[in-house]
Amino acid sequence: MARKSPHATTRGTRSSWWRYAFIAPAILAYGVFVLWPLIQTIQFSFYQWDGITAATPVGVSNYVEALGRAEIRAALLRSFVFVFFYSLAPVFIGLVVAAILSRVKIRASGFFRAVLFLPQVLSMVVVAVAWRWMYDEHGPINSALTAMGTDPIVFLGDFTLALPAVGFIGTWVMTGLCLVLFIAGVNTIPPELYEAASLDGAGLSREFFAITIPSLRPQIMFALIFTMTFALRNFDIVWNTTRGGPGSSTMVPSVFIYDGAFVSRQVGMSSAVSVLLTILILVLTAAIILPLRERRPR
Repeated sequence: MARKSPHATTRGTRSSWWRYAFIAPAILAYGVFVLWPLIQTIQFSFYQWDGITAATPVGVSNYVEALGRAEIRAALLRSFVFVFFYSLAPVFIGLVVAAILSRVKIRASGFFRAVLFLPQVLSMVVVAVAWRWMYDEHGPINSALTAMGTDPIVFLGDFTLALPAVGFIGTWVMTGLCLVLFIAGVNTIPPELYEAASLDGAGLSREFFAITIPSLRPQIMFALIFTMTFALRNFDIVWNTTRGGPGSSTMVPSVFIYDGAFVSRQVGMSSAVSVLLTILILVLTAAIILPLRERRPR
């Protein structure tokens, strides 16, 4: 049997060390800026602390109080409203438009996709400020309504309209991302599948449900996870449009966490809400991955 050269073993060991040397800074940065703050947040959630004076251990009291407070439960329910606007609606619109574009050739479709993807390039603070101006009493939306003879609507100052108005911003932001993902997935579907379905007499709706959606399962899974996570942890858009108002009509967990940690100085309670929100996101992510993941043949 041929013997391995000691020089080959040395080269293999050296290349492994070089590989570890390259990824070590990334691992260190991940540990310092992600894992360590997460561990500290979990630790703070078991204390009553204002961020300045000595912390007092309270066990799981912060979690019990957080689950028992009506305003926190209401904030979580508003987050699920955002899940519809930020996740479900963009995914549905992206699927429908991608299916149409797969069957109908449109000139300058690349420019069309780039324009729809543009919100992903912009800072969410810029997006929020721009839409706050558009929703303003003297902004372009109300100017158009006034021109049509309708009274101006105070979108962000109305207790009923504020939440869907902020949610629509999320639909506008996320639709382009979902559309680009789905168009890229549609382009990988063999045209022969559509031709065979057409010869069998399948209509556009049958092709959509029998070919397009099953073929786009990985893209749908990624889009749902990304958009749902963004909806539940959304802070920038809400804070820069309504700051949780009017009243508490747009108060979501991320705004509650910020207000509790840096305004009312309830760091322990805010940390507990952060941990609960993280657990909720992980559970929902698992609920998306399990039914949509690729099944390997046994």
